[in-house]
Parts: sequence; structure tokens; C-alpha cells
Amino acid sequence: MHAKKTVRSGIVGAGFSANFHYEGIKRVYGVNPEVRGVYALDQDQAAAFASQRGIQHFSTLDALLNEVDLVHCCVLVAGHEEVAVAALKRGKSVIVEKPLTGYLGDGSADFHGDRFPKIDALTHGLASVERMLEAESQSTGRIFYAENWVYAPSIQREKEIIEKTNAQILWIHGEEAHSGSHNPTYAQWKFSGGGVMIGKGCHPLTAALYLKSVEGRARTGKAILPATVTARTAALTRMENFQDAGFIRSDYYDIDDFSMMHVTFEDGTLATVFASDIILGGIHNWLEVSANNHRTRCLINPNTAMRVYNPCHENFSDIYTVEKIEQKQGWTDMPPDEDWFTGYPQEIEAFYHAAAHGGAVESDSILGANTISTIYSAYLSAEQGGKEVSIRTFQ
Repeated sequence: MHAKKTVRSGIVGAGFSANFHYEGIKRVYGVNPEVRGVYALDQDQAAAFASQRGIQHFSTLDALLNEVDLVHCCVLVAGHEEVAVAALKRGKSVIVEKPLTGYLGDGSADFHGDRFPKIDALTHGLASVERMLEAESQSTGRIFYAENWVYAPSIQREKEIIEKTNAQILWIHGEEAHSGSHNPTYAQWKFSGGGVMIGKGCHPLTAALYLKSVEGRARTGKAILPATVTARTAALTRMENFQDAGFIRSDYYDIDDFSMMHVTFEDGTLATVFASDIILGGIHNWLEVSANNHRTRCLINPNTAMRVYNPCHENFSDIYTVEKIEQKQGWTDMPPDEDWFTGYPQEIEAFYHAAAHGGAVESDSILGANTISTIYSAYLSAEQGGKEVSIRTFQ
């Protein structure tokens, strides 16, 4: 058994993801996490984040890197490569939030997500991936890809089934959807690297890529990789005939709010992934695996671990029930520990153990790289009306 080691860490960014990363750190056991502080471009936001948690506020990224072994990259996608490479050049490991990186436009004032050639997103996105992987290869630090779906308990149980039964996955069917992101910058491609296909579709897609990799390694010792993708996207809330009833976010500037990716793997098997911002009734996260010897439905959120009936919405005015729910009256599938079901504390703990003791992680830079390659290939396919596009893979 490993002796308990201390891992000094710092958080870059002070928004939504920084908050749940910090909460995840508090649940790490077996390793002693020591949060040295936080840095963010918004100094006031970082100072408030630090003050609320009794940690230090650093005025520069370099100052934070001087004090830590592990960095949490919780900034906008536009900053992922910069933060990760800076950390790796200093020999620090870095937990990079999803998506791993992205194409944020050409920098022009009139850049619009509907009007640029999607081959640019694929070319520049892959170039960013290559720079990050190269920095990792030259560093004593590592990239840990923060894809919580990989660490969701239901996905990890499915991993066990695949490995122990020598299963062949024939088709994976998954979805992430809700009524729209709360982040104001999400409305523009130049901040998010795309729309719902990358922002939400990355979750079920990465889980599908992960489980096919698990299958391949279990059966032949080699991951089964994606080969081609066909995709469609839509901007339903930006249609002239969209009737806004006030329940679905509809202020998107140049991004998709509905997407479908259909992936064919190198062994001929399939995965179909939906993502959208048009779904009412709470977040809708699930993955279904159809194999040659079993079928599994991973109901990540909502699930029926706990069902609560509330006769009056106001009774639960100060009770959090489930993410993105619009109404707390009536029956609600209310998870007793939503973060646990979605894999957040498990991924953070795994990364701290790897930083302290070495060893493989379930979600690494290669998985993140193949997700980016698949998604931007999918945007190219959608631009071409669903034409099948080959996927460049990393291994």
C-alpha cells in the first residue's frame, strides 16, 4: 500500500468548473491534497474565490506554477492549450477540463460560426492537440483529461462487464441534453470552440470512445479506434420561425443547439451520439451499450436512486434537486449525490493518485485528442450535409 503523499495543487480559473473541481478536491482520500491557491485573468473573481475558501490568490500564472505539482485548468477553452503547455514546460501535471482544446476562430471582428470553412476548425484543432501532446512528451508532467463521464460509476461498472465477459460492443447510443448553458460566453463559437456538439456531445462521445478502447484492450490488447463519422447540426432556436416560450435559452450568436454524430469504428461497429440545448425537464445524460452478450443502460442523470414527491414548488425553494430542473413540484428523480453519480469526485481522486504515485488513468490526453478529432471531423461532415469523413486518430 502506498504511503500517503501530499500533492500541492493550484486552480487556474475561478468560475463554475473551478468550483466543482475544488469541491472534488475536498473528497480525495489516500492522498493529501494541498491547494496552494488560485489564479485567473479576472483578478477580482480570483480574489473572491480565494477569500471564500481561505486559499492564496496569485497575481500571475507563473507565480502559481512555482508553488504546485498539479494544475487544474478551469478556464475557457481558448486558454486550455496555453495553460497546459505552460504547466508542462515547468514539469507540472495538469488536469484539463473538457473539451481538451478547440478552434476559437481566426481572431477577426466579424468571425461567425456559420460562415467559416469547417476544415479550418479541424486543421487548427488538430494542430493544437499536437502541440499539447508534444509538450506532454517532453515533460515530466502529464495531461489528465477531465471527462467525468468516464469515471461515472455506471460507466465504470460497464467497463467491468466488458472486461470480464469478453464482450463485443455492436452499438453505443448516448445523449447529453438540457435547456441551455448558464454560461453567457457559451453563446459564441470564439469562446467555446463550437456549439452543443462539442460542449455537450463530448461527454457521451468520449464515453463511447473509452468503452470501445476498453473492449479492444481486453480482447486483443489494442484499443479499437474511431474510423469515420457522419453528422448533422442545427440551430433550432435561431430559426426565424422559432416560437420562444421563455423556457429554453435562445440567445445563441453563431453556434449549434442540436447535433447528431454517427461514428463507425475500425472494427465496423457503431456509436450514435445526440446533444442538444432544447430539452426541458432537467438534464438528460445517458448511454446505452448493445453488445453481443448483454445490454446496459447507464442512466447517469437523472436516475431512480432517489425519487421525491413534493406537492408544492415553494416547499423546496432552498433545496437543490437536480441540475437544470425547471419545476420542483410533483415527482422528481433526485440523486442523493449528483456529483458522485456523474463521476466528478472519482476523476479528481484518480488524478491526484496518479500525480502522487504514477500509473495509468482512465481518461488521458490520447482519449481527449481522439474526442477533439472526432468532433471537428463531425463538424466538417455536417457542413457537407452529413458526408462521411475519415477521423485521424492518436494512440
